[in-house]
Amino acid sequence: MSTRYPFTAVVGMDDLRLALLLNAVSPAVGGVLVRGEKGTAKSTAVRALADLLPEVPVVAGCRFSCDPATPDPACPDGPHEAAAPAARAARMVELPVGASEDRLVGALDIERALAEGVKAFEPGLLADAHRGILYVDEVNLLHDHLIDLLLDAAAMGSSYVEREGVSVRHAARFLLVGTMNPEEGELRPQLLDRFGLTVEVAASREPEQRVEVVRRRLAYDDDPAAFATRWADEERALRDRIVAARALLPAVVLGDTALLRIAATCAAFEVDGMRADIVMARTATALAAWDGRTDVTAEDVRQAALLALPHRRRRNPFDAPGLDEDKLDETLDRFRDTDTDDDDPDPDPGPGDGGPGGGGGVPPQGEGPEAAPESTGSDEGPASAPAPGGSGAGERAAVKAAEPFRTKMLSVPGLGEGAAGRRSRARTEHGRTTGAVRPRGTLTKLHLSATVQAAAPHQKARGRTGAGLVVRRDDLRQATREGREGNLVLFAVDASGSMAARQRMSAVKGAVLSLLLDAYQRRDKVGLITFRGRDAEVALPPTSSVDAAAARLEQLPTGGRTPLSAGLLKAHDVLRVERLRDPSRRPLLVVVTDGRATGGKDPVALAARAARLHAAEGTAAVVVDCETGPVRLGLAGDLARELGGTAVTLDELRADSIAGLVRDVQAGHATRRAA
Repeated sequence: MSTRYPFTAVVGMDDLRLALLLNAVSPAVGGVLVRGEKGTAKSTAVRALADLLPEVPVVAGCRFSCDPATPDPACPDGPHEAAAPAARAARMVELPVGASEDRLVGALDIERALAEGVKAFEPGLLADAHRGILYVDEVNLLHDHLIDLLLDAAAMGSSYVEREGVSVRHAARFLLVGTMNPEEGELRPQLLDRFGLTVEVAASREPEQRVEVVRRRLAYDDDPAAFATRWADEERALRDRIVAARALLPAVVLGDTALLRIAATCAAFEVDGMRADIVMARTATALAAWDGRTDVTAEDVRQAALLALPHRRRRNPFDAPGLDEDKLDETLDRFRDTDTDDDDPDPDPGPGDGGPGGGGGVPPQGEGPEAAPESTGSDEGPASAPAPGGSGAGERAAVKAAEPFRTKMLSVPGLGEGAAGRRSRARTEHGRTTGAVRPRGTLTKLHLSATVQAAAPHQKARGRTGAGLVVRRDDLRQATREGREGNLVLFAVDASGSMAARQRMSAVKGAVLSLLLDAYQRRDKVGLITFRGRDAEVALPPTSSVDAAAARLEQLPTGGRTPLSAGLLKAHDVLRVERLRDPSRRPLLVVVTDGRATGGKDPVALAARAARLHAAEGTAAVVVDCETGPVRLGLAGDLARELGGTAVTLDELRADSIAGLVRDVQAGHATRRAA
């Protein structure tokens, strides 16, 4: 077995270490979600925690790690009344991003269950993680249905496997830890709420600390065993402190004043539901036990708020997680007069000022750049001052987006087989049953009636004499299901001078922001191409991070000519590469423009030729017509026809403005195919 990097050798990251240790003291806190940029030792710290946990007493031979003192009466390997006890090290089980449902929750042998009535069950990772740690690296990339199963098990403390009326239940209580890079996409707010604590980590900007990180890592890589030996005393001391805190935890008193502080804090920050209050209460008591106290202080409540509330403050995916610490202090100060533990002008700082229990939270997020002064312009109009960092005459500073709105759903016609999502129709593992086929590989979703129909004609030849159905593997049928998939939504946004009028560009950005929000909710990948001046550029390659696209959009300057053909050709190149990388994910091209094309010889004909490239490859396309004013040229509609898609105005894009936009998109493709 390889030697893990010692937990006590991790440099800095006080918040992360504290959150992990609090969950080790009290698993009821609800786990930790670690958010941070790549290369910040998130996984290293999580994996190191396993070596600090005390040994686990188990029933000898039980695959589900039952506690000999209180064995699970419903354990599939039970009963355990007279079972011999044993002890083993606490496990840390890793859930791969590409794991199947059977690998997570376990699998039933359906053939034996039908033919013999035997519950032959092979435990999954949830059973392996019982009374240990379940670690999910890149949890934001895990399929939604696996996240739902995982969080349901974590909330209920048990896992259920049900297949066509045959069910198995076993205990599944574990410390859930997830890590993620926000640049690769966010978790849904309701899933964020299911993690007890969330910590933001980033690489230190202090040269001395960075040097120490490199020095320790090189020493570990040269000789892991010797490096671990150097830190053995610190590891042992920390392990003993966890054991002591666990023993003290039941004696910690959570007084009425502390409860009032918790309730007032959650109310002041307008968090949804009551889970935040409960998590804060458990975290505050764990902090007191960790510091060797039996009373919960105001500092415990403050630290608990910094760990438990930032991720629950998000109202949409473009909000950065964070907490206003001045507002937090003002809220807690309202109760200082009624609490004797705060009369000391220099209270005990507790674990928040040093060691592995450093304080923290997330610093308030700064505001974006100020809006540019009012300006108007066209492709050939006079240039205003260029935006900071801009390049080229005629460039205008970025303007803020208008308020986003709920959009009509755009979808790709036909039936796909892409990643699970909520946009277009697709064959998926979860959804309504539409038929049955012979299974290819392991059977995962049994179609019971089709299986019975396949087996019924052979019962006499198989010598059936009893009531049971004689089933062979060739009789088994896999259910085919139809659900929804996520798509690649590629935005090609016109940022030329004809779009540069402040009011118009603000509305355009608001519309694109609305579509990005819709893409986030439907589990899409997104990409952003902008075109202006002489060329087009990929502002954001296809990614699952919708908020990254929103940030790039906010900074988008405008001005110059309209190289529409360059934008469409750049989109064609991006989609060509993405088809090779992810052939099952179908694209949806959204062109945001007024349809004008300028620059070069015959720019309109060049744009039409580029549009026909997309039409020839069957790319679903929508043109968002940004043309305004009483006189309209209708150029966006002409572009949509060349693309084989449909055109909608900014007003028509709103969900409550028209009906049947999806039908219009599909009708455009049907017309193109007929032609």
